[in-house]
Amino acid sequence: MTRTDAAPRPEAAECGTICAVAGRAQRDMREWAEAYPGLFSAKPFDAALYSTLSLAMAFSGPWFTAEQLRMANKVCLWAFGLDWLVDYVATSPEEVEGVVRRCLEVADGAAPEDGDDLTLMLAGIRDELAASPAHPVLGPFWRAELGRMLEAMLREARWKADKVTPGFDDYLGNADNLGFCFAFAAHWLYTAGSAESPVEGLGEILDEVAEASRSVQRVIRLINDLGTYERDVVWGDLNALLLGPERAEVERRVAELAARSRELIAPLRDRAPELAGYLERQMDFCAGFYQVTDYWGAL
Repeated sequence: MTRTDAAPRPEAAECGTICAVAGRAQRDMREWAEAYPGLFSAKPFDAALYSTLSLAMAFSGPWFTAEQLRMANKVCLWAFGLDWLVDYVATSPEEVEGVVRRCLEVADGAAPEDGDDLTLMLAGIRDELAASPAHPVLGPFWRAELGRMLEAMLREARWKADKVTPGFDDYLGNADNLGFCFAFAAHWLYTAGSAESPVEGLGEILDEVAEASRSVQRVIRLINDLGTYERDVVWGDLNALLLGPERAEVERRVAELAARSRELIAPLRDRAPELAGYLERQMDFCAGFYQVTDYWGAL
C-alpha cells in the first residue's frame, strides 16, 4: 500500500549515506565469511543476514563512518557464528564447554588452533582491539563481557540438555546470551580515543554505560523473542513466550524495561552523546526491525 499521509520521514539523502555505509560493511562481512568458512558456510548465513546486520549498525549510529563501525560489524558477525556453533552444531553441554574454554584462552592471549575458524577470527579481533588507545581501560571490560556472554550461552545449553524450563525472570537474567553487551563493548573500545570519544574520563562513566547497555540488552532480548517466536518453535530455541507469560505481558515488560533504559541513558547524553545515541537507537531499531523480519536465513 502506498503511503499518502504526512508523517515525518527521514531525509532521502541521509538514508542514502547510511545505506552506503552499510553497503561497505556488507562487503566486509562477505569477505570475513569467505575467510572463515568453518563459521559461516551454513545455509542460514544468507545474503540477507549480512545486509540486515550491516543496516542495523549503520542506522543505529548514522554519525559513525564505515571504518568506525567496522568492529561492531565484525564482532556481531562473529557472535552469530558462535551462536550457530553453540545452539545448532554442538550436541552436548560438554561440547559447548570446549567452545567456551577455547574462546577464553584465545581472548587471554593464547594462539588459536589451526583450522579453528572460531578462535582464529577471535584472535584477529583481540589483536585489533589491543591496538586501541583505550585498551588499558576498556580492554578488561570487553573481556568481562565476553566471559558473561559465553557463560550465559553455556547455561542455556545446560537448560536444554537437562530439559529445564527456566522461570521468566531467570531467563531474562540470562540475557547476556544475546551478546549485545559484548558487541557494544567491542565497538566502544574500538572507537574510543578519537576527538569525539576521548580516552580521558572513560573510567568515570564505565559503570553507568555498562548498566545502560545491560538494560538495553534485556529490552532487545524480549523484542527479539516477540519477533522470532515462530522460528524459535521450529528451531527448538528458548523464547520468553514459551515460558508462561502471554504476549501482552511480555510487551508490558518491554515497555517498562525500555523506559528504564531511557532513564539510564539520559545522564550520558552530555558526557558520552555518541554512546547514548547508539544505545537508544539500537533499541529502537530492533523494535521496528523485529516487527517485520529476523536476521537468520532458513535452515
